[in-house]
Amino acid sequence: MATRKAPRRTAERILESSLALFNRFGEPNVSTNAISAELRISPGNLHYHFPAKDDLINALFGQYEAALHPVLRAADGVTNVEDAWFFVHSVLEANWQYRFIYRNLNELLSRNLRLEASMRQTLDDLTRSLHQLLVTMQQHHSVIAPPLGWATVSRSMVLLLVFWLSYEYVLDPRHALEDENAQTAAMRSAAHVLSLLAPYAAPDQRAHLQRLIDTYAELARDEAAVA
Repeated sequence: MATRKAPRRTAERILESSLALFNRFGEPNVSTNAISAELRISPGNLHYHFPAKDDLINALFGQYEAALHPVLRAADGVTNVEDAWFFVHSVLEANWQYRFIYRNLNELLSRNLRLEASMRQTLDDLTRSLHQLLVTMQQHHSVIAPPLGWATVSRSMVLLLVFWLSYEYVLDPRHALEDENAQTAAMRSAAHVLSLLAPYAAPDQRAHLQRLIDTYAELARDEAAVA
């Protein structure tokens, strides 16, 4: 006899539904009443678990941090372009899963001091991890350090990772952040982030990077054609 799965707790269902609605419509456009209606629970039941909307957002950001941190801890194991591509793609997958954060980042930070501090810490962690990634790649002779060091390069990579989804949204507000576009957006972003390494890559690594960019660009075009 098959074992019946335990019912999900209400708090988990609320977070799952909130994430889906925030990602699809944007956090400012989704009220707690809309979330409770989606779940067919009373507003009072929702507020019992999350007294304010910011409590929901902070809980979701905690999930995002939990998804991102194991990826960042792996930065010192990145030794070549192939590893770097996987690392960047993994960061982008976490960003996509919680894309509402970056879609409405300025508005969220303007009213949520806890999120402001958490976001700053996350950006610091991401910057340090990318800097470590570049240093490790240099130690393995995959890249040559620029004259002024890796600080500017790592920060530029963070800027692309954080604001790429906003750029995608501006280009196509009605479709860019829909689920079916996840792979295409990740491919384009990964290509642009890693293209920052091209001037510093060893010749064999630069050639491999170009092959990766060309392959993923072709896949992205195929995905767009099918859509």
